[in-house]
Amino acid sequence: MSLRQDHQRDDPLLDAARDRILAVGWKRTTLTDVARRAGVSRMTMYRRWPDMQTLLADLMTREWSTIAADSTLDHSFRSLEQLAAGVARTVAALRANDLFRRIVEVDPELLLPYLLDRRGRSQQAMLERLATAITAGQRAGALRDGDPVLLARAIMLVAYGFTLSAQTMTTDRQDQAASPAIGLEDLDDELRLVLQRYLAP
Repeated sequence: MSLRQDHQRDDPLLDAARDRILAVGWKRTTLTDVARRAGVSRMTMYRRWPDMQTLLADLMTREWSTIAADSTLDHSFRSLEQLAAGVARTVAALRANDLFRRIVEVDPELLLPYLLDRRGRSQQAMLERLATAITAGQRAGALRDGDPVLLARAIMLVAYGFTLSAQTMTTDRQDQAASPAIGLEDLDDELRLVLQRYLAP
């Protein structure tokens, strides 16, 4: 995590923005609202962020990068199982994150640019963490050969589905007769298995 991200991890202005978005959603949040909640002037906000879009980008970068770090998706490599488990923990933590869930439920269009058009800073940071760990694993002879950047990007694409669409694949009222029931934990187990088999030498 960069020094800038370390500083932002305990940033009261980003904390105020997070609280406001959780309360009313992004569309109904303004820089003035965030300033009021943080107890600062509007000019203090505008000196750092010209609009809500740039503030949200910083907030999401802090949120997702913190989740990746806390879920032990790091630059080190200890085993194939550890790497797969780290990715699965990150996916589960993102799905459970209050801000992520609020955005998905109320303002899902905010995520579309990062899924269809470009990578964000937090996505790039996760890719770099993965590629570094994959490189170390390949040098140790524990992972299969291949371009670490390409492998990391393929893993990220798989992770998107388990992060954004897992809920649609759990047992619901349409298939209550199905046995056994499928929950998020079951899907996360499958994600670990997919990654282990994909990266196995």
